[in-house]
Amino acid sequence: MKIAITGATGFIGTNLINFLQQQGHEILRLNRADFLGNEHLLKQKLSCSEVVVNLAGAPIVKRWTAKYRQTIYDSRIFTTQKLVDALNPDVTKVLISMSAVGIYAEGKQTEYNFTYNEDFLAQICTDWELEAQRKAGDIRTVVFRLGVVLGQGGALNKQLWLFKLGLGGKIGNGKQGYSWVHVDDVVRAIDFAIETDVCGGVYNLVAPKPVSNRVFTKTLASLLHRPSFLMIPKFALHLLFGGGASVLVNGQFVYPERLLDQDFVFKHNYLVEALECVLRKAEVRV
Repeated sequence: MKIAITGATGFIGTNLINFLQQQGHEILRLNRADFLGNEHLLKQKLSCSEVVVNLAGAPIVKRWTAKYRQTIYDSRIFTTQKLVDALNPDVTKVLISMSAVGIYAEGKQTEYNFTYNEDFLAQICTDWELEAQRKAGDIRTVVFRLGVVLGQGGALNKQLWLFKLGLGGKIGNGKQGYSWVHVDDVVRAIDFAIETDVCGGVYNLVAPKPVSNRVFTKTLASLLHRPSFLMIPKFALHLLFGGGASVLVNGQFVYPERLLDQDFVFKHNYLVEALECVLRKAEVRV
């Protein structure tokens, strides 16, 4: 199939393209310029794409100035809006778009039993999902709410050097949820959604075994043979990132009940095994 992808140069996009090309699919990379130009040109570019995967979005873990808040919002909602407007239901049969578990309040959350948060990140996710699903009546649409994606890139890369120096530590009391997923399973779930006609609506794309921030910290430090006795005060992260610190200091225990109900099999169920895989590929001694 011909598959169009936004955010193709990012961490997930790079892994996804490698996987899909190995399956024999043709990839059309959509870039930022495609969404700033003439809408007719975007429609033309998408005119042969049976599948569209929307991964676009500016990084969340940065200092949230007023200007950057707008960047976070526009890179998701504005891009998704333009993308959906350009889709032709006679051509595109499947749209797969990302969201985040940040839509949820703290505590245990599933697709069937949940509480939404009321902060900036939750509002972004809500608006993002609404835009993605505007043509759901005509185009099969799947929305994945991502947890922290583990792999050679992404959030883990930003933490690894601190842990190697023995400076890794839990955030606050460490009791907040840490809902994670290995990038291999993200790619496999997207492929599953492409190939499985019954897939539609919202799915939590997280491993079945979430942990606390404290357990994540102790597990990673142990694999690196480093101590993990430090504690990162929440106020320090607020000083550094402003409102953006909420992504780090808050957390949920999110479960992928809909994927499991549809018999998707996770390759990486347990954090220790997933981290061992990442570190092994990064040639870090474990």
